[in-house]
Amino acid sequence: MSDTPLYTAEGIERRPLKDFTEKAYLDYSMYVILDRALPHLGDGLKPVQRRILYAMSELGLSATAKFKKSARTVGDVLGKFHPHGDSACYEAMVLMAQPFSSRYPLIDGQGNWGSADDPKSFAAMRYTEARLTPYAELLLTEADQGTIDWQPNFDGTLEEPRLLPARLPNILLNGASGIAVGMATDIPPHNLREVARACIHLLEHPDAALEDLVRFLPAPDFPTEAEIITPAAELLALYRTGTGSLKQRARYSREQGEIVITALPYQVSGSRVLEQIAAQFNAKKLPMIEDFRDESDHEYPTRLVIVPRSNRVDVERLMSHLFATTDLERSYRVNLNLIGLNGRPRVMNLREILTEWLIYRTETVRRRLQHRLEKVLERLHLLDGLLIAFLNLDEVIRIVRTEDEPRPVLMAHFGLSEPQADFVLNTRLRQLARLEEMKIRAEQSELSVERDQLQRLLGDERALKGLIRDEIAADAERYGDARRSALVERAPACALDETELAPSEPLTVVLSEKGWVRAAKGHEVDAIALNYRAGDAFLSLARLRSNQPAVFLDSTGRSYALPAHSLPSARGQGEPLTGRLDPPPGARFVAVLGDHPEARYLLASDAGYGFIVHFEELIAKPKAGKAVLSLPEGARLLEPVRVDAIEDASLAAVTTSGHLLLFPLAELPEMARGKGNKIIGLSSRGTGNEGERLIALAVVREGTTLTVLSGKRELRLKPADLALYRGERGRRGRLLPRGFQRVDGLRT
Repeated sequence: MSDTPLYTAEGIERRPLKDFTEKAYLDYSMYVILDRALPHLGDGLKPVQRRILYAMSELGLSATAKFKKSARTVGDVLGKFHPHGDSACYEAMVLMAQPFSSRYPLIDGQGNWGSADDPKSFAAMRYTEARLTPYAELLLTEADQGTIDWQPNFDGTLEEPRLLPARLPNILLNGASGIAVGMATDIPPHNLREVARACIHLLEHPDAALEDLVRFLPAPDFPTEAEIITPAAELLALYRTGTGSLKQRARYSREQGEIVITALPYQVSGSRVLEQIAAQFNAKKLPMIEDFRDESDHEYPTRLVIVPRSNRVDVERLMSHLFATTDLERSYRVNLNLIGLNGRPRVMNLREILTEWLIYRTETVRRRLQHRLEKVLERLHLLDGLLIAFLNLDEVIRIVRTEDEPRPVLMAHFGLSEPQADFVLNTRLRQLARLEEMKIRAEQSELSVERDQLQRLLGDERALKGLIRDEIAADAERYGDARRSALVERAPACALDETELAPSEPLTVVLSEKGWVRAAKGHEVDAIALNYRAGDAFLSLARLRSNQPAVFLDSTGRSYALPAHSLPSARGQGEPLTGRLDPPPGARFVAVLGDHPEARYLLASDAGYGFIVHFEELIAKPKAGKAVLSLPEGARLLEPVRVDAIEDASLAAVTTSGHLLLFPLAELPEMARGKGNKIIGLSSRGTGNEGERLIALAVVREGTTLTVLSGKRELRLKPADLALYRGERGRRGRLLPRGFQRVDGLRT
């Protein structure tokens, strides 16, 4: 189908809906990209910002003028240049006036223009007043010097500038953010002096590499004094590609044991940070904090105080957690997407931005010099005619008095041009006094010097670069300031895990024979006296802290772990472990343990094998747990025995047939998992259908007494008696005296 639209007899245009919607959306997209959301490389402004600044300059609102109501400016902008909503226009004006939003504010505001805690809390435009800042002169001061192109406004009654003649790359100084159709921009602000040094270096060394420029311009510089913690290599990659991200972290110090936050990341609210801390505090996830408050005022705009519970709190670890879980550390996306000199949007790297801006600046300065040269030549031309008239004053007066049309006569008689003749005729008679000749010749001399200088600058590329360099250096000296966002490489923020965040309180975890678990506060708990379900009874307990994990062992040799503070209260009968864990079919839980990670335990099976394991190796997060002790077929796990020290300690092992063996505990290996080594030899002949089994273990220290339990009877074996039962690991040991050949347990 032809692209030419069809018309009906009534003159109505007919066009396929597909073609119409495609063109309409494309037109809208291009409008949003070029005339609303993306800044231009030349002056770093969006159209609404450019129109606001130009309207304010037209109203005479310079940095030294009196303030005027913001509504006056917004009205002029909407009525003359920007026919859109007043609220959007005023918000754009506010952002250019807020010192915490713009690195170098373009508007000097008086009244309530919002706060860092709530940037949207600014007063209505009928209350606030505004004028331009001195920095805005960098964008506007050359606008009337023939440096820019003009275009009609929306109704064709006025003209507005297409771009402003920026003396410095405002696109980098104040940055920009915006969302268009299919693309977005996020340009961070930078330090004026650093940008100026990079521009001067590139101007003097056009072939300079990106790495050379980054030495002068190492990173963005936000309005706040928080630290930029992104490594230098990542910042270099960001500037090389034009896209990436960077992180900013709050600054803090220690004052009399308190943590004082003195600077927040860009666009982060102090009240929001305190809300995030309060949420964790109320959920009892910050037990190391006693109090927190906001002490910010006019003297200290940012002062958030966090009070640790004691001087033993690891402040570095606490702050690392807060950096990871609150807005005290924030990541910023960087996308150097802007409209280039060719009028097309694209993502540029740092070198491309500075190179194109220097082209723009060079052309601006060239047009300014050319405009001034034309003015100088025009003035010299007029002065030449005036001097001719002065030297022939009597004849000029005669012609003016006698001729009806003196202009053509003067032009013919003295060889004057039309502008010269008009200038002579418009000159007052009193200006033709004797002293005026000296003034005319002095002005001619000055203008001739200026003309020669302008022609030299326009004809000498090196001299023109020198002028641009000197102007950039002078502006940097006048408007520049020190870097605010310090560059510091820090370790990545890391949140505390659940056990570290739980309060440290004494708990007693009680496990029943049927596998029900509960936790009672304190360590003085009579677990046997607790109320159990019908047919159930006490099995095992562990005394630990609430921020430690409770480890459960089942009859198949698997271990499981649950946070102790998450277990149900002992006021009730608890809950079954099978609701949280997933043991193998037929397995039952046989023990619960709780200790510090370095503690050691002896794990053994009644098949006579075992090893020593560290408590941390028993901690398993998945519901299915992990296999720790490999059990032979038909064997079961014995109750674990805590091992305080291996040196000078012996292991006592007793079997169901009454054989007792003592050997050095050091002969057993330390392992993370496995079957272990043979502890005592067992006979395959036993009572009933089962053979002999290992029934009990005990760690015996040097010089201690071992008690053998058999029913209600006890056999106390002193160190001298124990010597009879010592032997090599894996041997049968020696038979206990008659009456103690059915052993129930051992005790030291």
